[in-house]
Amino acid sequence: MTEPAGPDRLRDRRRHFPPIAQTPTGAGALTWRHLYRLARERLGSDAEARHIVERASGRDGADWLFALDQVVPGRALTFFDDMVERRAVGEPLQYVLSRWGFRGLDLLVDRRVLIPRPETEVVVEVAIREVRRLGPRKPLAADLGTGSGAIALSLAAEVAGATVWATDVSADALAVARANLAGLGSPAAGRVRLARGRWFDALPVLLQGQYDVIVSNPPYVAAGERLPAEVAEWEPVQALVAGDRGTEAVAEIVAGAPAWLARPGSLVVEIAPRQADEAVRLAREAGFDDVDVRPDLAGRPRVLVARTGH
Repeated sequence: MTEPAGPDRLRDRRRHFPPIAQTPTGAGALTWRHLYRLARERLGSDAEARHIVERASGRDGADWLFALDQVVPGRALTFFDDMVERRAVGEPLQYVLSRWGFRGLDLLVDRRVLIPRPETEVVVEVAIREVRRLGPRKPLAADLGTGSGAIALSLAAEVAGATVWATDVSADALAVARANLAGLGSPAAGRVRLARGRWFDALPVLLQGQYDVIVSNPPYVAAGERLPAEVAEWEPVQALVAGDRGTEAVAEIVAGAPAWLARPGSLVVEIAPRQADEAVRLAREAGFDDVDVRPDLAGRPRVLVARTGH
């Protein structure tokens, strides 16, 4: 018998297993310390149990320690149990928590968007360095395929005066980005523009040739490529798979970027390590005269940087 995948697995499990926090003495007798122990035993992870208790209790950082001996409200007990069961069947922790940290931002994340990862934090760091190297007084940037908005919001929050256009072809993804933009809670939010469309099609024609930096974390997985189950069964396939080769989206962005970049300007694109040589070739064929690939935190080639001249 084939095991159910993704959400189907959770529904199947709930037909056979009671809530882990079910107790004959009732919810009123339960403390967060008890639930923390139950989650740790079920998930086999102290860190994940703590994340779930922090989320369910509404107390994080050092505050969660002061909540451990407090009685758990009934509504919070249901929320806690739902999160534990979702994680137990393999749903990514980030989706279970419905939020995740990214360069100091607290982002809403769910199955409509990719989970923000450390590799993409490196992409943002490279993009910020490119903006500062170029030194425009009021930087103009674009984040193509914004998803949760992680890149665009980071640029706006960390680069003074930067205006960032964040585009995505998915209305669902833009809804998540819009929620994160609303939660940014700083003047930077007023400098982010969201637009729906495929890559450059979503950008205003009047701004063609004016972007100091264009950055993207596009799909770069090849069709049929094996992925961890936690990725393949839960994350949006359209944000992962580019096509038969895996470089289709990268090629499209690289080819279109010169017409939209200022002189000088920079294109920054996240790629798979195995695509480094091809990405460099594509950038040179598109007319970029200064091309490099930067490493991620593990030292793997991860970030294509292509610069236009004066």
